[in-house]
Amino acid sequence: MKADYQGKRIAVAMSGGVDSSTVAALLQQQGARVIGINMKLFEREGEDPNAVGDAAMVAAHLGIEFHQLCLEEQFARLIVDDFQTQYLGGQTPNPCVRCNRFVKFGLLLDRALELGADLLATGHYLRTRQDDDGLWHLLKAACLAKDQSYFLYTLTQRQLSRVIFPLGEMPSKDEVRRLAADFGLPVAQKGDSQEICFVPGDDYVAFLEKESLFASRQGDIVHSSGAVLGRHHGTHRYTIGQRRGLGVAWKEPLYVTAIDAEKRRVMVGEAQGLFAAGLRVADLNWIVAPKGERVETTCKIRYRQEPVACSVVLLGEGEGEVRFGEPQKSVTPGQSVVFYRGDELLGGGRIVSALPD
Repeated sequence: MKADYQGKRIAVAMSGGVDSSTVAALLQQQGARVIGINMKLFEREGEDPNAVGDAAMVAAHLGIEFHQLCLEEQFARLIVDDFQTQYLGGQTPNPCVRCNRFVKFGLLLDRALELGADLLATGHYLRTRQDDDGLWHLLKAACLAKDQSYFLYTLTQRQLSRVIFPLGEMPSKDEVRRLAADFGLPVAQKGDSQEICFVPGDDYVAFLEKESLFASRQGDIVHSSGAVLGRHHGTHRYTIGQRRGLGVAWKEPLYVTAIDAEKRRVMVGEAQGLFAAGLRVADLNWIVAPKGERVETTCKIRYRQEPVACSVVLLGEGEGEVRFGEPQKSVTPGQSVVFYRGDELLGGGRIVSALPD
């Protein structure tokens, strides 16, 4: 059944991109009283701080109320500082998950409610459903190629009661661009945003090495046999499963199998050393609390991966142990393990470590 937004005051998180702009136009068409909120999170290189920006331009085109929420200090502390800290600790962070948790559906949602909004809408691709008991469920997007559920497992029942995702049923991004053109939006043909918004050119190594924290962090590249094969210029330059750019010679292809930031060691080995029977997980969040201390489900340890069978044993304090139905490759500390049952996202958490057989 199509939702009725007639007369509702709905805040739209407007980045200036085609997705969020189309959301604002769609909701306005459906009779909602739309207000746009743009988050200013950091200064982009070469950016004019007085520039109006695409989000404000779209808001003016639609004739809607518009606000800019300045979050530079909070974003730096909650997202950028954590990004650097995790790399220093030998982890590979997922800043988009953390931003969704603390910024978009934390600070931004709070501001939307302060402005009198009934709901917050974003341009994410996923769907929600409320059951007969009033509990909210998260579902993959109709367009699986654009599904973003993997990055939104931290949402809570409170947040889900206040947010909507109007693009969840869209069959394709082409359809969104067609609608944007039909609405006459000035950003209809604008390109998609880069992977990590605050890292210029997606070059995270260059971004990190601007900070003195990452200077002079050389160490050894060590084979699983214990042999020292070479030197590296910082553990932050490596991630689990990496093959290219190791700069060492061996009789077989080598991959990064572990990172010991404390000892400044990058461990490498043959392909069989990449497989793990399971993992330890922390910061677990369940959209709907599971019954019992063991959950039989499926999971993904990477965004672009088909879910695999697994069992989750809950250990308390947001921690758990995940065992795969069959060994999985490149379990990466700092990344996310996300649980699904069919199209439904059940929850997820942060990977702490791989578990051996």
